[in-house]
Amino acid sequence: MTTFRFPAETVEFLTDLRAHNDKAWFDSNRVRYESAFVEPAKEFVELIGPALAQLVPGIRAEPSIRGSIFRINRDIRFSSDKRPYKDHLDFWFWEGDRKAAVSGLFLRVWPDGVIIGAGAHGFDKHQLATYRDAVADPATGAELATIVGDLEAAGHEVGGETYKRVPRGYTAEGIGERLLRHSALYVHEDLPAKAATSTRLVDTVLSRWRTFIGVHTWLVANVQR
Repeated sequence: MTTFRFPAETVEFLTDLRAHNDKAWFDSNRVRYESAFVEPAKEFVELIGPALAQLVPGIRAEPSIRGSIFRINRDIRFSSDKRPYKDHLDFWFWEGDRKAAVSGLFLRVWPDGVIIGAGAHGFDKHQLATYRDAVADPATGAELATIVGDLEAAGHEVGGETYKRVPRGYTAEGIGERLLRHSALYVHEDLPAKAATSTRLVDTVLSRWRTFIGVHTWLVANVQR
C-alpha cells in the first residue's frame, strides 16, 4: 500500500471553517477547499480502492464528490441549524447501487479526530422490517449475534439501539433480543486527530475495516440483498 496521509492543511481548513461557517468566508477560501479538502480526498479514495476490492470484492470506491466523498454543503432545508457547511470530511464505500445501499464502510476526518466504521446509521421502513425478519430468523440471527458478540468481547460498541421494547410479532433470545430493538446497526472507533496526518493512516483504516467487516457483509446479504 502506498503511504498516504492527509496534509496538516486539511485539518487546519476544517478547523477554520468551523470557526467561520458562512458563505463569504468559504468563497474567499475556495482555493484552500480545493487543495486541502477535494484533492487529498480524491487521492485517498484512489489509493485505498484496490485494497478495498481485495477486502470486499465489488465494493465501490469512487474518487469524486457525491461518489465516495460527501459534499461539504449541509442540507439545511428542514434543519434549525442553518450553518451552510460541514466541518468534516466524510467518505463512504458501498456495494451495488449507491442510492439503494443499506450498509457501507465509512471514514470521517475532522478537527476532533478520525472516525472509522462500518454499517448502517438508519433503516427505512422496508429495510427495518427486513432487518427484523433476519434477526428473528434462527440461522441469520445467530450469525449476527456471533458477529456482534465477538465485536463486543473485543471492546467495540455496536450502535443503533433506539427502542425500549421488542417490536410486536418478533421474538429472539440473548443478543438477538437486544438487536431487535435497533433501528440501525453500526460499529466504529474514534481516533485522535493526529491519526489523519500519520503515515500509518491507510494501514490503520484497513485494519479497523477488517475488524468491522462482518457487520457490513451481514447487512448486505440479509437486508440490502
